[in-house]
Amino acid sequence: MNVSGQQSSVESRLRAAPPHALPATAGALLSEGYGAREVTLFLADYGLTLLQPVTHLPHTGEPVSAYDGPAGTAFTSQKPVVEITGDPATELIHLPMTVRGDRLGVLSVRVPAGSADPATVLGLGEFATALGHEVATAGRDTDLYLQARRTRRLTLAAEMQWQLLPGRGCARPEYTIGAHLEPAYAIGGDNFDWSTGADHLTVTLTDGMGQGIDASLLTGLTVSALRNARRAGIGLADQAALADQAVYAQYGGKVYASTLLLRFDLDTGTVSAVDAGSPQIYRLRGAGIERIELTAQFPLGMFEETPYEEQTFRVEPGDRLVGISSGVHGTSSAAGDLFGERALRQVLGATRRTPPHETARAVVAGLMEHTGGKDLPADAAVLCLDWTGRSGTAAGDGSGAG
Repeated sequence: MNVSGQQSSVESRLRAAPPHALPATAGALLSEGYGAREVTLFLADYGLTLLQPVTHLPHTGEPVSAYDGPAGTAFTSQKPVVEITGDPATELIHLPMTVRGDRLGVLSVRVPAGSADPATVLGLGEFATALGHEVATAGRDTDLYLQARRTRRLTLAAEMQWQLLPGRGCARPEYTIGAHLEPAYAIGGDNFDWSTGADHLTVTLTDGMGQGIDASLLTGLTVSALRNARRAGIGLADQAALADQAVYAQYGGKVYASTLLLRFDLDTGTVSAVDAGSPQIYRLRGAGIERIELTAQFPLGMFEETPYEEQTFRVEPGDRLVGISSGVHGTSSAAGDLFGERALRQVLGATRRTPPHETARAVVAGLMEHTGGKDLPADAAVLCLDWTGRSGTAAGDGSGAG
């Protein structure tokens, strides 16, 4: 059988496996095809600090670091890592498992010593990708993979928010997105969302007023209203206006949702924007870091039938955009010092060459260090987007919003 036929057979057998049986099926397939003696599927936990082994719950193996050690290095670098173990008869290959830019975890495969040649590592990498797609699909029919990601119980508000998200990353030839939420196990009102099409990318960053379940319900309504309006094919300002009406109709202006809406033209790099509240956005171009100043408009749901206007700015190939919620730029330390723009610029400058996922996580880590504890006083959302653009993309004029 040729290589493409083998790959097709493997994918068919993965698809035919019961949703909960994917780890066992993967082990059997890799034993047959590569002589694998041990196969472990690790999924990244909600806080992106640990890689959790997937086994029959409630029993599970020991987690490993998501940013240190061989498996953690494979996860953060998104490259295979071959580990020489204490057993001279075997080698351990750690393979990143990523679906369309959303980093799910790591597949670790123990193979006979000397068999980790480039062709084998490449084949195992393709297998890990195929398995990742099946895990993502199987999550609709079983709780196994969601449960395996948890180091502790989620609050109900956090459960609602995580189910509302599109993922934690997305990659296309024109851009790469990485995003992070904290406190991961008790998130309430912060949310990010995106939708990609043939010619446009729409991104939103939402900060629902309040805490806990009340904030989660508000944000759930806001994000659903924005999606409903977006899927009707209307412009960005009208999307904001319809969502504003939906939130006001439900709450009568008592609570509201601060939202940043962005729509990227994939051909030109022109970005249409509506700033409806407190989220901020920074652009890194070359060695420079600038906050993109947009005209602040009323948050969604604050007043009845608020009109919204779009502004535009441009991104150029190589640009990085970082959007942050008020839980980042408005959080104070125990001494009363705001995290602020200076600290944020330091983190963004230090992580300029790291992938978007790691930059988003670094901003939150810097915020936690600033507050002096593991638990943040408010929700924090960070979305980082690296812009590549398309060949022939019009160069920006270097200006901010216009």
